[in-house]
Amino acid sequence: METFESLVRAEFAPENTYLNTASNGLLPARAVTALNEAVRLRAAGRPLDSLFEDVEAARAAFARLAGVPVTRVAAGATAAAYTGVVAASLPAGAEVLTAENDFASVVNAFHVRGDLKVRAVPLERLAESVRPGTALVAVSAAQSADGRIADLPALREAAREHGARTYVDFSQAAGWLPVEADAYDYTVCVCYKWLLGPHGAGFLVVPEDFGGLTPILAGWVAGENPWDSCYGPVAELARSARRFDLSPALFTYTGLRHSLALIEELGVDAVHAHDLALADRFRAGLAELGHEPLPAPGSAIVSVPGLGHRQPALSEAGIELSARAGNLRASFHLYNTAADVDRLLDVLSG
Repeated sequence: METFESLVRAEFAPENTYLNTASNGLLPARAVTALNEAVRLRAAGRPLDSLFEDVEAARAAFARLAGVPVTRVAAGATAAAYTGVVAASLPAGAEVLTAENDFASVVNAFHVRGDLKVRAVPLERLAESVRPGTALVAVSAAQSADGRIADLPALREAAREHGARTYVDFSQAAGWLPVEADAYDYTVCVCYKWLLGPHGAGFLVVPEDFGGLTPILAGWVAGENPWDSCYGPVAELARSARRFDLSPALFTYTGLRHSLALIEELGVDAVHAHDLALADRFRAGLAELGHEPLPAPGSAIVSVPGLGHRQPALSEAGIELSARAGNLRASFHLYNTAADVDRLLDVLSG
């Protein structure tokens, strides 16, 4: 029987100490193999039907991870595009509540509308700031800059009390933090971080009744019968969330299908426990070195003030992290080990 460790060892062999999943996840070997096979398929001029099947297999896998029926999942490319769809659904003058300094893809579309009332508050005050007249609350489940986790249950209750809709971005959470997409009106997630997929795939989860969204980005793939929807206006939009599909990056979805299969085999709960143990080991080591990370309890992302300037030297030493807002950001995922944490601490200690 394969263990967590043996499954991971079979899929990953990084050439450095890679602690930067919050920017880009590593590709598992099975996804690399699938990508190569897809490229050869196209180079040989063979039919690409199997690649479209991969899109559906990836959609189904994400639906299982998100805990929703597959009919509620749209397949696209970026969070920003789907934020635009949500933003376009709001009437002029509607109030949108966001967290201060959240990732641009989650908030920018509401600002560029120009006719919405966008209000930003500290993340820890988000739930208490929902008020009568708030139309939508948009937030990342885990903050990109520092890993802080939003109090989503409190937000859900506050939104329900005041009749507001909720839009949650799980891009920095799905893959290590359990996702309950059914608890929110709309959720979005890109897949090249903790879900270990190639760039160019993302999913939007919508209510069964589509929650008032209009498929303003719909093309032929959004038709109930896509191959009959290639010319002229789409005669019949898909009766499921596929009406919000964007033309898929086929190679990307082929790789993603296999990446998601690995996440399912390992189990999000096991990945969660593994990632948090490493993050907590790093936090404890930082305390011994006299450094205090930004508070982000329960997060696999750890940001350390005042150390962002050390990122280039760490990269030269073969340790990959990010510098964000002057902070050194480390993010720990399933392919990382205690030895990775200790090597980082050793280099930081000088």
